[in-house]
Amino acid sequence: MKKPKLAFISPVFLFPTDAGGKIRTTNILRGLKGGAFDITLLSPALAGQEKRWEASIKTVSDTFQAWPSQKLRPRWQRALDLFREIPVNVAADNTPSANQFLAQSLSDRTFDLVVFDFVHAAILKPKSLKKATVCFTHNVEAEIFGRHAQQATNPIMRRIWSSQHEKMLRFEGEALRTFNSVIAVSERDAQMMRDNYRLSDVFDIPTGVDLDFFHWQPSPLISPETPPTVIFTGSMNWDANIDGVKHFLDDVWPLVLQEIPEARFIVVGKNPPDFLVDRGSRLAGVSFTGFVDDVRPYVQNAHVFVIPLRIGGGTRIKAFEAMAMGCPMVSTAIGIEGLDIVPDEHFLLRDSADEQAEGIVMLLRNELMRESLSRNARNCVEAHFGHQVAAQAFEKICLNTVEKYRASGHARH
Repeated sequence: MKKPKLAFISPVFLFPTDAGGKIRTTNILRGLKGGAFDITLLSPALAGQEKRWEASIKTVSDTFQAWPSQKLRPRWQRALDLFREIPVNVAADNTPSANQFLAQSLSDRTFDLVVFDFVHAAILKPKSLKKATVCFTHNVEAEIFGRHAQQATNPIMRRIWSSQHEKMLRFEGEALRTFNSVIAVSERDAQMMRDNYRLSDVFDIPTGVDLDFFHWQPSPLISPETPPTVIFTGSMNWDANIDGVKHFLDDVWPLVLQEIPEARFIVVGKNPPDFLVDRGSRLAGVSFTGFVDDVRPYVQNAHVFVIPLRIGGGTRIKAFEAMAMGCPMVSTAIGIEGLDIVPDEHFLLRDSADEQAEGIVMLLRNELMRESLSRNARNCVEAHFGHQVAAQAFEKICLNTVEKYRASGHARH
C-alpha cells in the first residue's frame, strides 16, 4: 500500500543540530522516518549545505527540497521589523524566496499532509493551501515575549517586549486556528493554547531524547585532575539563555565561589555575546567554549548541570539530555517547565540565587547525592522519554489529522 506523503516545512536548515528546536525536530523526524509516511523535508539552505549534510538529511527524510537561504540583513533593517504588525521573528521568516518556493511546491496534489515547524513558520502557509495541516509548536511564543517584558529593567526594552507580546498573542492565536491540528510539547502548553486561543484540536507529545546517543555514565569523582565543575549548555545567541547565564554570573556564581573557590563554570554554546564573555572573564573559574561539535564530553565530565532560566517556553530538551547522560541537575522552575519530573528525586529545584548556589554547593560536596540523582534521572528518561515514544505520538496525531480531513470531504482524490 502506498504511504501517504508528508511535507515538513522547517523555517531553518536543521543541521548542525546546535539548538533545542533543531534537536527536538530532528529527533521527531528520525523517529518518523521509515514509518507510516513518506517524508519530504523542505527548508532554506545555503550553497553547499545540502551536499555537506547529505548523510544527516537522509536520516530524517526520504526527500529534501530547499529554497535559497536569505542573507542576514543589517541590524538597522531588522530593527525596522519592530514597527510592523507582525512579530519580529515572524517577519524574519517571511522571505520572498520561501513564499514563492512553498506556493509552487505545495500547489499540486502530491502531499496528503503539511506540517509547519514552529508557529512563526505559519506566515509561509499559502492561503490557497487545500491540504491537511499541522503546526508543531515548540513553545507558547507569546508567553516568552511576555516574560521578557516582565524581566526587563530598562523602560524602553520593557515597552518593546510588551509590544511584541501583544503582536504575538494576536498572530499566534490567528495562525494556530487555521491548522487542522496543533501539536504542543507539553500538556501545560496545550492547555494554554486551549484557554488563550480557543483551540480544540491541540494535542501534546512527550519530550524525547536519543537514549543511545546520550548514553549514561556515572558522575566523575572530584579530584585535582577533575576539579568541581558546573556546566550550562545552550545556544548563546538566544535571549532566554543570555538572560539566564547573565543572572547566574551576577547573582549565583559568586556565592558558589565563596564556598568552593576552586570550582569551574563552563558555558557550552554557540555565539556567546561579547559582553557576557567579558563578564565571565572577571570571575574565577568561568569559561565559554563557543560552538562545539559534541556536547557530551563536556556534560559527562561535569559534576552539576545548571538551568538558571528566568525566561522561556515549551520544554527544555537540554534537561533530558543531561538526565540521560547522568549529570546531576539544578534548575529553576522555568528551566524544567512542562517536564514531568520530580524534585529531589530526578533533580534539585532551586529558584532564587541563594537557593541555586546552595543546591550546587551541596551537590559538589556530596558524592552520594550526585550518584542517586544521576541514576534516578537516567531511569526516568529511559522509562518515559525516549525519542521513539515522542515520534510515535507525533505520527499518530498526523495520521488522525489526515483521516479527519479526508472524512470531512475537503480532500480530493
